[in-house]
Parts: sequence; structure tokens; C-alpha cells
Amino acid sequence: MRVYDADHIRNVVLAGHQGSGKTALSEAMVYASGALDRLGSVSEGTTLSDYHPSEKERQMSIFTSMLHAEWRGHKINIFDTPGYPDFVSEVIAPMKVADTALYVMDARAGVQVGTELAWTYGEMTQTPSMFVINHLDHSDADFRLLVEQIKERFGRGATVVQIPGGAGTRSIIDVLRMEELHYPEGEREPEIREIRDAFRDEAEELHRTLVEDIAENDESLMELYFDQGELDEDQMREGLRAAMIRRQLFPIFVTSATEALGVSRLMSFIDNVCPSPAAKPAETVDEETILADEEADEPLAFVFRTMSEEHVGEYSFVRVYDGMLTAGQDLLNPRTGNTERIGQIYSINGSTRESVQKMVAGDIGALVKLKDTHTNDTLRGTGRDERVKPIEFPEPRYRMAVKANQDGVEDKLAQGLHQIAAEDPSLVFSHDPLLNQLTLSGQGEMHLQIARGRLQRRSGVEIEFARPRVSYRETVRSRARASYRHKKQTGGAGQFADISLMVEPLDGAFDVPSDVKIRGEETVMTEWDAEVHFVDAIVGGVIDMRRFFGAIQKGVLDAMAEGPVAGFPVGDVRVVIYDGGMHPVDSNEAAFKTAAFQGFREAFRKAKPVMLEPLHDVTVTTPDDFTGDVIGDLNTRRGRIQGIETEGPFQKIIAQVPEAELFQYSTALRSLTHGRGIHHARFSHYEAMPANVQEQVASADAEDAIPA
Repeated sequence: MRVYDADHIRNVVLAGHQGSGKTALSEAMVYASGALDRLGSVSEGTTLSDYHPSEKERQMSIFTSMLHAEWRGHKINIFDTPGYPDFVSEVIAPMKVADTALYVMDARAGVQVGTELAWTYGEMTQTPSMFVINHLDHSDADFRLLVEQIKERFGRGATVVQIPGGAGTRSIIDVLRMEELHYPEGEREPEIREIRDAFRDEAEELHRTLVEDIAENDESLMELYFDQGELDEDQMREGLRAAMIRRQLFPIFVTSATEALGVSRLMSFIDNVCPSPAAKPAETVDEETILADEEADEPLAFVFRTMSEEHVGEYSFVRVYDGMLTAGQDLLNPRTGNTERIGQIYSINGSTRESVQKMVAGDIGALVKLKDTHTNDTLRGTGRDERVKPIEFPEPRYRMAVKANQDGVEDKLAQGLHQIAAEDPSLVFSHDPLLNQLTLSGQGEMHLQIARGRLQRRSGVEIEFARPRVSYRETVRSRARASYRHKKQTGGAGQFADISLMVEPLDGAFDVPSDVKIRGEETVMTEWDAEVHFVDAIVGGVIDMRRFFGAIQKGVLDAMAEGPVAGFPVGDVRVVIYDGGMHPVDSNEAAFKTAAFQGFREAFRKAKPVMLEPLHDVTVTTPDDFTGDVIGDLNTRRGRIQGIETEGPFQKIIAQVPEAELFQYSTALRSLTHGRGIHHARFSHYEAMPANVQEQVASADAEDAIPA
């Protein structure tokens, strides 16, 4: 393949709802370029992009695939992204590096949730955008209704460039060039005709609207329009490109991807009008920008995706933002401080790859066999100090406990989880030593099911999912005292320790009782992030605190690790050691550790113990129509509504909800809002739970200590 400069490269991402035709359109774009003899089929599993086994099995895109097409002196890099909401990271990553987003929409279905979600990612990355209304040849396609929906949802900047030439048609009316394109069956290129009388008036009106939309966003073009009463085709193209870069205009095109209708005209628009890579500079962590310049002395590249392929190893997908990437170069990874030797460089077309010697600024391809470079890493020449701003992946919304189906595979399981999480940063796994629980978190149920399949194929480890346990805490609500004497005689040296403790909540300054004289204080943080305020109030030397204070602390902390109520760690408390006794021979550290352990448990039981549950700050974004249903559901989950904010056609509901009530919430919310609601949750604080819920948890086995 020839090497293209930045002016002759276009990077586009196809985004939108599941089933809108993104995969078929990417296939048709490569077919239109002449690189394919026939169109592949999603249902038959023969497309270039859906080549993974799980994609063929489910007949849907799960991973982003990269394709390219050479078109009239340009190279068009194409990202085909999944539309199912669980796979958002597969949309966000290419949106970061693409220069234009094509939102593919089903003309029969209207605006759908997948398109709305993808649009938010385009807004986040400020990616120039356009709409492609697919399936125009279906008789039940309602183009004009969908255009109104687009304008209502995405703004009046959506402007029509093409309309279908009738219901179930193979013709397209292009209102920018004012011509009719007819696609004979089996032909890649259209026949150019005059616009039929039935569409002439509408086409002229839409042409005027398009010219006015372009002129309104550029003062110089507005003056020309006033002077001439028209803009020529070149002026319209330049005006459209500038308005797209500023995200002021979003052109609307029509296609039928499965029949390759309108695809060649779409590709010509991409290379003639859509922004080049130089129009979308790299943003650095220092909030600087870098424009693509292949003449730069040293390269700057960004790894936006990592994928492991059988028999090949790990692919690192990169965009070159500056300079030129060549095989044999040594580049620095600033995250690790290590140097990476660039081996083979590939141009990717689905599952096929073609070795190239270099990639210039603006181009996108893949590297293999990098030692320690992963998603979000920058590779740069040793004389550069920039680091590309990383992709912000969404926080997990769905969490399950992970259990291996066989023993002795812990190392293989950990290695496999590390690998799939490195490939997909929206997957997070963690191990809680207190609960002895391994969890895997992602964007939804299907996301985790796909991850499980990848893990099994990759590492050979079969796992099952279970409901995750909740990390409850225990604490006290009042002050209480207890004494414990530990006395043990075994024939030789015995054990003796006598201790009197006071336990109370740690909720403010210490209100010192009249019989307590403070001799020393120390605050200790437990491994579960609880605070313990130890007070030494021993008077008269009844206990040698210089010798035994450490053992007393250890005994208390051991008792706190498994609280007396239900065996959960104890939260913030104050422990006052105010009296006791010791034996000159039989007292030792082990004896005082035991006495402190038992004395604390006894005092704790007297101090009105209560269980604490973790509460999360939850934000639910939903269309206004579902607000009442969402609030009602949150109330049944013991949620407390903190506020409601309006964001366009959506309502943002802010609430605090117990963690135990959020199990599989993303699935429930998706059902409740017809797939249009999303939520974010983050730990806030611990809070005492209602008595009836506490009884359920306290009486349950430790394995299942979650309220029903």
C-alpha cells in the first residue's frame, strides 16, 4: 500500500444503535472502493469487520474493527463500532482518534438510544459529525420524520444534503450538487440524472436551506451569498468543512448499505469535505495541542486500543499525531520510562493485515510485540516531552463475583483477568481480602458474559458469576464498659491479664468521664480504613502500658476484624483502657492480647451495636417520560432522592442508594427506560441500616450476607 500524507487521509468512525447498519456500511465502503468483489453478510458471518467468533455467533458487533479503503487518491480509515450500550469503550476509543463521526441511523426506527449515547461521546471529544440515514430503499422508511427527530434531539445544526428519490427507491436526490443519482442493480457507481419534476421544488427549497445554513456560520460566505444570491459548489464544500470542524453543522446523507446505494457519493463527500487529520490536533496532558506534521523531527503516537489475536499476540492500535513512524525506531513510553523498539507496522482491514514500512502523521495502524505498552500510552521520540491526553473510559455499572470452576487455577485466572482488562479498560477486576472475594465489573450483563467467554478461550479457565457480597461494617451507638480477666495455669509459667475497657462511637471530641484520667492517646487506621482512637487512662501503674499497650491494641484490632454482630469489620470507635491488673511473673503480651480481645467484644455488645452499610451517590440520566418510574423504583431500593436536574430532553436524578440495592441495577434500569437510561454510582459513606434489614444480614450465612 502507498503511503498517504495527512491531507489525503480521512479517519471516520461509524457509530449508532445496534442493527442500524454500521457493519454493512463499512463493508459497502470497502466494496465501493473495488477492494472487494462482493458484499459480505452479517447474518452469514462473512463481513470483514465482524470476524471474532463471539460476533459471528451473536450476529452483532462486539469489538471495534478497523478497515480502510483507497478512494480517488485518499486513504479512508474506517472504524466499525458496536451499537449495544454495554460496549461503550469500543466507541469512545475510536471517537478519540477519528476526525469525523458518522452516526448511522435506521430510517425505519427513528432516533434510538445507541445513537444518543454515541452522540454524547462525540460531544465529549468534540468530533466533527454527520448523519447517515440507512435503509432508504425500504418502503416503510420515513425519511422526513427522522430528519425532524434528528433536529429535535441533536439540534438545528443538522442540515439535509440528500433525500431519497421516493419510497423503496434506488435513487438519491443530492441537494448540494442539485443532481439525481440512480444506482442500477449490481453497479457500484450511480447514473447522474436531472432531478425529476416530482422532487424539483423540494430539492430547490432544501438547496436554499443548505446554502443559508452554510452562509450563516461564516461571515465572508454570508457576504458572498448576499452579493451573488448563491454559493458555488467549492464555496459550499469549504463552508461545510469549516462548520463541521466547529460542530455548527451536521450534514445528513442517505444510503442503503446492503445494496451499496449512495455509498460512493458518501465516500466522495468524506474525501472532499470531511476534515483531514490536521483539523483535529492531539491534546496533551499539559493542555497543549499538536497539529499533524509529517516533517516533524521525531514522532508522537498514541495507543488507543489493545487487542490480542491468536497466533499473533498483542496488537497495539496507534494514531500517529506527529512526525513519521518507521520500523526499527526506538521510542520512549513516558509512563514506564522504557524504550520500545518498533517492529512491524500494519495497515489493518478487519482480520487481515498488511505490513507497511512507515506511517505518517494522521494515519492509523497497528504495532505488534511491544513489551510494556498498553491502551492510553504515548510513544514519542526521545527528544520530545509531550504526552497525549488519555481517553476517559466510563466507570463500571455492573459487578459480579467471580469463582473458578476448578481448583489450582488462581494464577491462570489472575493472568487472564489482567489481559482482558488491559484490552478493555472499561472492565475492572479487584480482590477484596476482607471478603475473600474476586469481582469483575463492567458496563452490563452482556459485557461480562462476553468477557467470560474471552477469558475461557484465552486462559482455558472456566468461571461462574455469583452475587457479590457487600462490605458491611459494625459500630456502636453508645458508651459501654466491660472488664475481662484472663487467667491460665498450665503447670509452669501461667498467663494473667486483667483489663477494663470503655468503648464508644468516634463521633466528635472525647467527653472525658470524671473517673478517667488521660495519660496518652493514639489513633490507628485499620486495613479496612476504619479509625480507632486508643486512650491510655491507666493510673498507678496497674498495667505496664509501655510494655503491654501494643499487645492490647493488637487484641482490640483482631476483635474488630470480625465484629460480634455478624462478623463484619468494626467501624470507627474509641477504646479507653482505664483499669486492670497484672502479675509480676505470669503477665505477658499474649495474655493481654487475649484479655483485650475478649474485653472489647463484651463492651461492644453492651454499647448498642449496629450494622453499617455502604451508600453510593447515584446519578440516573433518563428521558423525561420515564422520570416517575425511575424515582419510584429508586424508592423501592431504599434510595433517597437528592435532586433532579434538566439536561435538554433528559432528566438527571441524583440519589443516595445502599450498595446492596444496586445489584443488577443497570439491567433493571435498561428495562424500565426501554434502554434509554444510564446510571453512574460511586461510594459515598457508611450509614446505619434499618433494624429489619440488619436482622436479615445478621442472620444470613457470611457467604450470602445480602438483604433479599
